[in-house]
Amino acid sequence: MILVATDLDRTLIYSRGAIEGTGSSAGPLVAVERHEGKDASWMTVGAAARFTDLSRVALVVPVTTRTPEQWARVRLPGPPSPYAVTANGGVLLVDGRADIAWTTQVEQALRRVAPLREIWAHASMVCRPEWTVKLRNARGLFCYAVLHRRRVPPGFVAEAAAWADDRGWHLSLQGRKLYWVPEPLTKSAAVTEVARRAGTESVLAAGDSLLDADLLDGADQGIVARHGELVASGWHRPTVDVTEHRGVRAGAEIVDWFAARCWA
Repeated sequence: MILVATDLDRTLIYSRGAIEGTGSSAGPLVAVERHEGKDASWMTVGAAARFTDLSRVALVVPVTTRTPEQWARVRLPGPPSPYAVTANGGVLLVDGRADIAWTTQVEQALRRVAPLREIWAHASMVCRPEWTVKLRNARGLFCYAVLHRRRVPPGFVAEAAAWADDRGWHLSLQGRKLYWVPEPLTKSAAVTEVARRAGTESVLAAGDSLLDADLLDGADQGIVARHGELVASGWHRPTVDVTEHRGVRAGAEIVDWFAARCWA
């Protein structure tokens, strides 16, 4: 069996801001997330139908930087996957529950880098209130700031990234969110663990941001959304394709790409 490991936001599913921000005509949409009583993320109708079929021939594993609580708001088409990788690989859900053995392994790995409290203190100091909406701690694993993108001073992200690198952390800007993530906390490590447990033959992956680079590198084949941070940075690999479309249409193209390889 093939393992399909797919990032969620701006790869498979799209918020209203992500749809409008990429300037892509979407056509009919299906809501796949509810938040505070409102629809919050969507897929195209065609992508939703084909994604349902995909789960019948592959082990589909959602892989996201969202916390388990944020992931719980999403209802992807088709039957629920027995596995979900959340918190950028920090929490592995098995049948909806955090896997204790994996959590212990992650905690041990994070001892090799600067502690979150140091990163949090620095982020709190440098993220000025004039252009920062809020700063959030993600289950004690990483943190992120929600920004007014147009107000962020030139050079701030590069400077913050260099500071983080010196402490064993990565920086990633995704839409309005700026993430500080420890290097040992990776999506690929958790997906490798799922593949080991499930005994899958190969891994296909999809993503859009720098936090998806290791996931794509660890897969046998991958695809990246053209509108994303990875493409903008010049990142490329011979085993990774790039979508023709942008925005929610790229999400539909990614589902088709998975389907073509799972039914080949």
